[in-house]
Amino acid sequence: MSVDHYENFPVASILLPARLRAPVQVIYAFARSADDLADEGDASPAERLQALDAYQQELRRIAEGRTPETRLFRDLAAVIADYRLPLQPFHDLLSAFSQDVVTTRYESYPRLLDYCRRSADPVGILMLHLYGAATEDNLRDSHAICSALQLTNFWQDVAIDWAKARIYLPNDDRMQFGVSEQQIAARTTDAAWQKLMRFEVDRARALLLSGAPLATRLPGRVGWELRLVVQGGLRILEKIEAVDYDVFHRRPTLGKLDWFLLAARAWRMRRY
Repeated sequence: MSVDHYENFPVASILLPARLRAPVQVIYAFARSADDLADEGDASPAERLQALDAYQQELRRIAEGRTPETRLFRDLAAVIADYRLPLQPFHDLLSAFSQDVVTTRYESYPRLLDYCRRSADPVGILMLHLYGAATEDNLRDSHAICSALQLTNFWQDVAIDWAKARIYLPNDDRMQFGVSEQQIAARTTDAAWQKLMRFEVDRARALLLSGAPLATRLPGRVGWELRLVVQGGLRILEKIEAVDYDVFHRRPTLGKLDWFLLAARAWRMRRY
């Protein structure tokens, strides 16, 4: 999930249990601020990497039992201690944000998935630990959901990422379907582009559906939250298809009416 990736992070959701709202807000503040260091403002790449390394140093202070220097990390240290959260997901997020500073192309789908493993999957890991549900099966399905949502965001935001000089569509896939960078720059949505995007949308959907059983295993409000997240991702993929994959001129988003559809589909998930 991007922080635009983090639009699925349940920071203000009424379905989030009240006892978890404060810790989730702290984790979100960490992720959002780190992502901003990588992406926002006019800092040089070296300055961005230095700022992210300072975050890594704060995590090391937490690991060593020392008091962090900043309020954000003192709050984070308390959450980590109270909920016995693993530190690796935080390190992985910072690794992904640092990669954003220096990497603008991905040669293959496995390399893109490795990025998703560090940029998106840690959010699911941390949420499962907060819920006390970090079992092997749950983590496996969470990884699938989080990576699929990240991919969905990439396919939704091809034009936005191009404006940042980034292409997340794997080079191998673009070559297979005959789509060049020049075509992306020209916003060409010909048959080759449509075939490429159909392939990527189908792959993201299959990955998302493979993890969807997690939403029916988690109980109560947490399960409902995740059902809506899954259905939201599937709906965005549908909307990409509905505009014939022309995400350059008609970026798919969820509107108010979509939420009624998502609620109905989330309800039907109870039967699976």
